[in-house]
Amino acid sequence: MRKTLTLLLLLSAPLATPVLAAPLSCPDLSAAVQVATCPSDAELKYTYNGYCSDNARLYDNDGEVCTSFEAYLKRKNNALWESADGAFSGYLTCNQPAATLRSATPVSMAVHRKGKLTMVECEYSDGSRLTHRTKVQCKVEQADCTAAGGCTATCAD
Repeated sequence: MRKTLTLLLLLSAPLATPVLAAPLSCPDLSAAVQVATCPSDAELKYTYNGYCSDNARLYDNDGEVCTSFEAYLKRKNNALWESADGAFSGYLTCNQPAATLRSATPVSMAVHRKGKLTMVECEYSDGSRLTHRTKVQCKVEQADCTAAGGCTATCAD
């Protein structure tokens, strides 16, 4: 019995070592997929009235969103998009045609921590952002996506 337990521990030891994942790079937006529909005009008007009503002080921290319906549209008229492999996601504007969004190119990459989550964020030439969320530690190796080799990050357990 003791030999069996020792053998099991020895065989499982390699499973407990840290694993380095393949480097992450910013996804190509031309292959991104819109996974949620854009809100309708009626939905936007309804949510504007609710969000920017008397309770706006609870939601609108920067005071910019509720200055006008156009300002609200600029910030809130979004739909969820994912990279082709589903590793990155983000809310991209519905104020531009999908073809325009897909033509944006990666500009920079950054890593942020929020609680127990690590977020690898890619910023694109049109200002849009896609984020990879994970519980493991990540580090940006190359932040400038316009440099030779593009931007990369590595994540490890």
